[in-house]
Amino acid sequence: MIFEIRLSNFFSIKDEIVLDMKAGNGKSKNMQKLQANTFAYEDERILKSVAIYGANASGKSNIVKAIRFCASMIFTSHAHNENTVFNFFPFKFEGYAQKPSSFLIRFVLHGVEYEYSFSLTTNEIISEELHYYPNGRRAKIFTRNENEHKSKSEIYSFTSVIRKPMDVAENTSRKTLYISRASQMDRELPKEIFRYFNETFILNYLNYSNQEIEALFLQNKNTLLKALSIADSDIVDINVRKEAHPEKRVFVTVTETENKISSQDITKEHLIFQTFHKANDKIPFDLFADESAGTQKLFFIMLSIIDIVKNNKILLIDEIEGNLHSKIVEYIIGLFHASKSAQIIYTTHNTNLLDLTKLRKDQIYFVNKHDDGSSDLYSLYDYKDFRDTMDVEKAYLQGRFDAIPYIDNSEDTLKQLINE
Repeated sequence: MIFEIRLSNFFSIKDEIVLDMKAGNGKSKNMQKLQANTFAYEDERILKSVAIYGANASGKSNIVKAIRFCASMIFTSHAHNENTVFNFFPFKFEGYAQKPSSFLIRFVLHGVEYEYSFSLTTNEIISEELHYYPNGRRAKIFTRNENEHKSKSEIYSFTSVIRKPMDVAENTSRKTLYISRASQMDRELPKEIFRYFNETFILNYLNYSNQEIEALFLQNKNTLLKALSIADSDIVDINVRKEAHPEKRVFVTVTETENKISSQDITKEHLIFQTFHKANDKIPFDLFADESAGTQKLFFIMLSIIDIVKNNKILLIDEIEGNLHSKIVEYIIGLFHASKSAQIIYTTHNTNLLDLTKLRKDQIYFVNKHDDGSSDLYSLYDYKDFRDTMDVEKAYLQGRFDAIPYIDNSEDTLKQLINE
């Protein structure tokens, strides 16, 4: 589970923003009725879902992009070489391009809370820290500061949690996160953290390999059919098989005297899904050739979400409504609310969800872009004067919380635009 994410100086994010997954202490009737939208952890309640609203180009997608980048650094940076340039941009104005960007995440792994953070420029890691709360009190696992010292023993400070930590430090360049290198070098806790970000923090529900898709389908076929049926699909059965397709792989060898092109015949396995419909359950449909794009997308979304909610993972989605009906979106979010402790963080323009009988005030966030081009993130829960009896969708569309486009679409303006 995730408690909190902090970001600063990524893309349109200038100053630090905080995405807090801890539930607020609201005692209103609606918030009490929506207790199922939270789960208990020790003496706190944690949100199962958070919706992020904002105008186009406000920075909603930049928040998702920044989180995905930071998570991917954990499981890819051990492969970076000296020429690597990190795949993000700092805020471009007011000198922030020369300042470090920072990421912090508080999460729970095997019943223990961890706090992991790092800062970096586009070319190198500046700092990195890992703390934990073994007895409810914050304790250091390691710290790293590349700015003030020269030797590895001065840059790093360790406690006894990680085995032979300096061996890892000696093999960690300024292009690489220590936690990523330590995982590669078979240190137990870093491996667990690596697996958490690689297997539990799902960065996109369509981000599965063929092998993973086949395994998920075989494990969850009956549940998937029920899930599709609830979503008003008339599919009554699905089969899968593998087909070997011949392909040609081309190689180009460049030498000082010639460029040589060669090829090699290879065989690649493809998954073939066949669907069967209520009207005639004997006639097979090829999922990719015969079914609509919407059915295909719903198939893979539901397949991955079943795994996520059953195993209490975390899902990060940008524009959850993409090609999905608003009722399907509500259904997906409802699955998370029905889970034990799965979590979903999503951006959306679907104002039908802005209903305080469906979402608590602490589950609704807004992103607004300031005049200087920076993005700010804040919660409806921060508006203490906004009562549960008020119409949050109407208030949002009227601009009560900013985070909407202000468009002059008067008839005169449109005519002037067309006739210009």
